[in-house]
Amino acid sequence: MSFSHLDKPVQFLKGVGPARAEALGRLGILTARDLLYHLPRRYDDASTIQPIGSLEVGQDATAMGRVRSKGVIPTRSGLRIFQAILQDESGMITSAWPGQPWMDRRLREGDLVLVTGPVKFFHGRQIQPREVTVLSRAGREEADPGETRGTIYVSYPASEELPQWVLRRIFSLNLDRLLPEVLKEEILGSHDQAALGLPSLVDALEALHRPRSLEHVERGRRRVAFDELLFLQVVHARVRYQETVAEPGIEFQRTNELVRPLHESLPFELTAAQARVLREIYGDMTSPRRMNRLLQGDVGSGKTVVALFSMLLAVESGHQAALMAPTELLAEQHVRSLNGLLDPIGLSVVLLKGGMGARERKRVLREVGRGEAGLVVGTHALIQEGVEFHRLGLVVIDEQHRFGVRQRMALGEQDTRPDVLVMSATPIPRSLAMALYGDLDLSILDELPPGRKPIGTALRFPSAREEVYGFVEEHLAAGRQAYVVYPLVAESEKVDLLAATEEFKRLSEKVFPHRRLGLLHGQLSAEEKDHVMRAFIGGGLDLIVTTSVVEVGIDVPNATVMVVEHAERFGLSQLHQLRGRVGRGADASYCILISPSGGLAAERLRVFKNTNDGFAIAEADLRIRGQGDLFGAQQHGRDPVLRFADLSRDEDLLLEAQRRGRALVETDPELLQPANQRLKKAVEDRYAERLRLFKVG
Repeated sequence: MSFSHLDKPVQFLKGVGPARAEALGRLGILTARDLLYHLPRRYDDASTIQPIGSLEVGQDATAMGRVRSKGVIPTRSGLRIFQAILQDESGMITSAWPGQPWMDRRLREGDLVLVTGPVKFFHGRQIQPREVTVLSRAGREEADPGETRGTIYVSYPASEELPQWVLRRIFSLNLDRLLPEVLKEEILGSHDQAALGLPSLVDALEALHRPRSLEHVERGRRRVAFDELLFLQVVHARVRYQETVAEPGIEFQRTNELVRPLHESLPFELTAAQARVLREIYGDMTSPRRMNRLLQGDVGSGKTVVALFSMLLAVESGHQAALMAPTELLAEQHVRSLNGLLDPIGLSVVLLKGGMGARERKRVLREVGRGEAGLVVGTHALIQEGVEFHRLGLVVIDEQHRFGVRQRMALGEQDTRPDVLVMSATPIPRSLAMALYGDLDLSILDELPPGRKPIGTALRFPSAREEVYGFVEEHLAAGRQAYVVYPLVAESEKVDLLAATEEFKRLSEKVFPHRRLGLLHGQLSAEEKDHVMRAFIGGGLDLIVTTSVVEVGIDVPNATVMVVEHAERFGLSQLHQLRGRVGRGADASYCILISPSGGLAAERLRVFKNTNDGFAIAEADLRIRGQGDLFGAQQHGRDPVLRFADLSRDEDLLLEAQRRGRALVETDPELLQPANQRLKKAVEDRYAERLRLFKVG
């Protein structure tokens, strides 16, 4: 169903035509609606634009002027520099782009341009722009340099075939015709807009394309951000409804036949956070609704104990429970730790993995199929053909980010509709968790058990590398183990970074020739990686030279030192996961970051150095890196999950969007009511691929 002319192919808009429509298509603009939502990536307030004559060396400045002359200048070193002389009423300045001779094709004499960058001294004053916007072409007077007061200049995501001035002209010709159509796209009523402090959608898009002030821009952005968040949360709410409410779940009966003996046998007290999370999980499990919950907790926060208590509630109610881990090593690690906790109460878990012998596999499958195995731990083998549970009641998925959405949901697709608990030791901000996993209810373990020693973290320049190696050797000599982590597998001509393969050879021959070293990286086969890690866990290796593939899950209590080379190349959350590979035992442990960086990179690393709180680090990572990097593999199709919302500052909108989305779907799960038809279409247009991924009709 079409609600407006905004579905019209962009080719038929004024000033476009077939050739430009193809170019717009390469920017993701296929319809008139796509054009409206092709929002500026940058806004420049004319009140901050400085007269060219007043620019001083050392400033970071924004200036506007006409190109009076231009050309490419070769240097003795072979570097070609594009230069343009810019002029306004106050004077002239050279604008230089070293190594960018192609700019000669982009700028013409007479163009009016806006430039931002540092002012330097090189044969006189010159500005070296990191941003340039062509405000109007030679001979066009779309922007008058003499009338800049109160003007906000917009810069759209553009391309060489569709420069700024072309996009600006297309918007100029079509905005007044398209904006009235937006009234038919409106999801919120005027009462809702007022309650949320947001403008109408027409006013928001007007503000974003024709802003009167930067405050005007921000109000418009928040409105389109809310719409986007609402659409996403409606997707998640529909998945959540489908998974938890559409069909009844298991209403477990708590008898304390197993839960109480485990609690009494524990050699430690549960933390307040563990007790709180267990109340949330037990509340789900003993209700008619099916549990679909995400448990987030930092390394060492006690997720495994929470999972075990949850699994025992299922077993004492006459059901089976299964825990799925991403690798055989992690599955075996879980079996050891769970059996250690269960031994005092006379229970054990069985292991199901791909590398089992035929006889052993047949025995385990028989026990699982008959219900004799109440607690099962395994890998992907749990969801392979031939595995049949007798009465599966609870599925626990560890390190859930290592599984695809379909893999995560596969174990839950049993006739018994088991409850699902997914766990992650990768702390992410609450806002990001809600955006990525809004189909799941969220529990957070935000407390570490008492007595856990913080990992000592140090930041060193490359000149101190030999001293760092000496520190590592002290620990190896004391019978401990260590990691040295590199950002690359092999050397690259494109970046001047140390790499694991070459450094493994150097460390083996020149630095630690008397030690047993192993090499671990993502280009090894699964069998090769498994062999190296088993040797390290068993004490057959003293030191592993590795990339970030070692970052999650492996527990080696004897490893007490981690050295991270080129630490500035890793995100803060990734560094935190790497650091979590040490400090697993009783001995003091250390993480040493080696980095040549100053400026923002050094500031990031100092943030990391000064805290062991994974959630604080995740918030800092979101703020510094932005959400684009952190969404990673969660992106689907050509569109990112979020284009307009900024999770570092829009959490209030996200909370309201989730509340409204869930309330709406509770009353109208399929969005069939006439009042919800427009919203349904908008959601399906924006997040069609996510709906298909979750198998939501």
